[in-house]
Amino acid sequence: MSAAGKGDLTDAKKSKGNKLTETEAIERAKQGDAEAFETLYTLHKRRVYSLCLRMTANTAAAEDLTQEAFLQLFRKIGTFRGESAFSTWLHRMAVNVVLMQLRKKGLSVVPLEETIETEEETPRKELGAADAKLAGSVDRLQLQRAIDALPPGYKSIFVLHDVEGYEHNEIAEMVGCSIGNSKSQLHKARLKLRELIKTAKAQKASNR
Repeated sequence: MSAAGKGDLTDAKKSKGNKLTETEAIERAKQGDAEAFETLYTLHKRRVYSLCLRMTANTAAAEDLTQEAFLQLFRKIGTFRGESAFSTWLHRMAVNVVLMQLRKKGLSVVPLEETIETEEETPRKELGAADAKLAGSVDRLQLQRAIDALPPGYKSIFVLHDVEGYEHNEIAEMVGCSIGNSKSQLHKARLKLRELIKTAKAQKASNR
C-alpha cells in the first residue's frame, strides 16, 4: 500500500468523483465492471480524443474514432498484462484504430506513388532528428493549421514521430512500411510543413 502513496505513480491517480485508482479500475474492468470501465474512460478520453483529432483534423471523425478506441478497449482489456503503462497500451490501440480507418477510406498512410529515397539523397541526421528550425519559428496555432493541411500519409508519420514520440521502428511496425520509408515520409512532411507555413506567413503579411 505504501507505493500507492507516491505522488509520481500514475496508478495512484484518482479522477474527480471516482474512488477507484487506475490499477483497481483496470482489474475490475477485466471482470466486466461497468463503473470501473467508466473510470478508465474518464481518465483517458481527453488524451485519446486529442490523438485522434491530431491524426484526422476532423472533430466528428475524432469523436467516432475515440468511441471506437474505447470499444476496442472494452473488448481487449482482458489481454492487458501490465508489461507497459496502461496509458501507453491504450495509446497504441487508439493509433491502430485511426490507421485502420484511414486505410478503409483509401487514404494510404504511406502513399503508394512515393518511392523510398536512398539515405544518401538527404542528410542522415536530418531524417531522424527533431526539426529545431521548424519548432522555434512558428507559433502553435500556425503549426497546428499547417499539420492539419498535410496529406494524410505525411500527417500520420509526422504526428506519430514528432508529436507522439514514437521511434521509426515502432512507426514502421504500426503503419506497415520500412524504417527507411518512415524516415523518408517524415522528412517530406517537414519540408511540406515549412512550405505551408511560409505561404501562410506571406499571406498574412500581404493582408496587413
